[in-house]
Amino acid sequence: MNTYIISYDLSDPGRDYSALYAEIKSFDNWAHLMESCWCVRSGKDSKAIRDQVGRHTDKNDKLFVAKLTGQAAWEGLSEDVSTWLHENL
Repeated sequence: MNTYIISYDLSDPGRDYSALYAEIKSFDNWAHLMESCWCVRSGKDSKAIRDQVGRHTDKNDKLFVAKLTGQAAWEGLSEDVSTWLHENL
């Protein structure tokens, strides 16, 4: 299992976060880092995650998925998210 970062910009028209959030939360292990940024743990690769999550985006939206290397730094995230990151990177 690897940890991936998912970032997106949803544009009008069709700006529906509920389906996108539900899809991301379908991963067994996830954290919502910031408004448009999540991390998930998965055995899938970046392209498969992009395709899975991308079913809930439109052609005018942007979506980025990348495998994390285990090295990261952050500031201002909640204690729960910081704990998740420490445990999953």
